[in-house]
Amino acid sequence: MHPQRFIGLDGFSRGWVAVSIDGDQRDIAFPADITTALAAPFSRAAIDIPIGMTDDGTRVCDRIARDKLAPHRSRVFTGARRWLWENHADPDEANLEATRRGQPRASRQLWHLGRKIMEVDAFVRAHRDLDVREAHPELVFLRLNGAPLPSKKTEQGARLRRDLLVAAGFSAIDDWLTHTRRGTGAKPDDVLDACAVALAARDCAGCVPEGAPPRDAQGVAMQIWF
Repeated sequence: MHPQRFIGLDGFSRGWVAVSIDGDQRDIAFPADITTALAAPFSRAAIDIPIGMTDDGTRVCDRIARDKLAPHRSRVFTGARRWLWENHADPDEANLEATRRGQPRASRQLWHLGRKIMEVDAFVRAHRDLDVREAHPELVFLRLNGAPLPSKKTEQGARLRRDLLVAAGFSAIDDWLTHTRRGTGAKPDDVLDACAVALAARDCAGCVPEGAPPRDAQGVAMQIWF
């Protein structure tokens, strides 16, 4: 086990943005799948994706995270359920079943995250010896900034996040956001988010809920780190 290498992962349409921190060294890559992203030895990885799911899609960690980010509660996705994607190939069909079960319907945005969510779920369940945790970039930025930030989709919000990451040691961030990223399919905010969750992997400054995490029916921890 490498004692110093920490990885942050954020998904995008073609794969993952993988940012690693190894002492003073910072690196970025754009692997196509999670197995490739986590193939080299690492001490801890953090991923911006739901890890651990309940049957009805409600998780204590999501509720606490949403409260922390108020008034921007919608920055935390909710409602991931394994059965949505295990049993259904079509979102309308899945939502009919959700209604039948008396559960919230899955948004189109959540539905399209399903492939990534299930990819990570399968990896985590198959590699329980590895330290792979869920993290949320907005909670990391909240920790770094001390207050909620404007939307990352705005020029001001993107600039603030970039400045926080420079202060945290990402001296090459401007290069990563421009020519390193070009042609990969990743968006600038995917790069910013991957850097933030890499800091969560390295620092593990806090988590919700605190203490021993609740576990789902598969024994997977449901806890968000920042």
